[in-house]
Amino acid sequence: MSVRTALALINQTLDEVLAEQEAEFDADTRWALAWFDQYGMEDGEFGVAETLSRAKNTAVNGLVQAGIVAARGGKVRLMKRTELPEDWDPLTDDRRTVWEATQHLIRALDQHGESGAAALLRKLSGGLGETARELSYRLHKVCEKKGWSGEALAYNSLVLAWPELTRLAQAAPSVTQGELL
Repeated sequence: MSVRTALALINQTLDEVLAEQEAEFDADTRWALAWFDQYGMEDGEFGVAETLSRAKNTAVNGLVQAGIVAARGGKVRLMKRTELPEDWDPLTDDRRTVWEATQHLIRALDQHGESGAAALLRKLSGGLGETARELSYRLHKVCEKKGWSGEALAYNSLVLAWPELTRLAQAAPSVTQGELL
């Protein structure tokens, strides 16, 4: 078997595993992942977004309510991490998404280091944190494929810091509602 054939088989298997992982994501996150793969953080047409939302079993207005999308003037785009609310609390969010949790973890890691991201991770119940790590890995692969090195670095940073984040999150006392660095 040639190296090229071996790499093709490895990539095919990796794609299959990643597609299986996508089933763990909520509908809003599946929409955001597909949109990101096509548009990144850029604007796209509302009609395209609405069609994709129906295919992913969600709606554009729900994505706006979830706080992950901006829709204005017939255009739709994913919210940038810098645009997300700094006081986001997953304990009080009525429509938590893996996409949102991932973006907030990356921002917390960037702004407050591992201890800040670990404080947020403690608040992500029900396996949401682990699923956010899986999404981060998936987004890193998308960014590598598209040549988006800045975004790839952000997602890779979360994946690389994950062992320490989980250690810190487990070692610290439990977090009460509203408490975050």
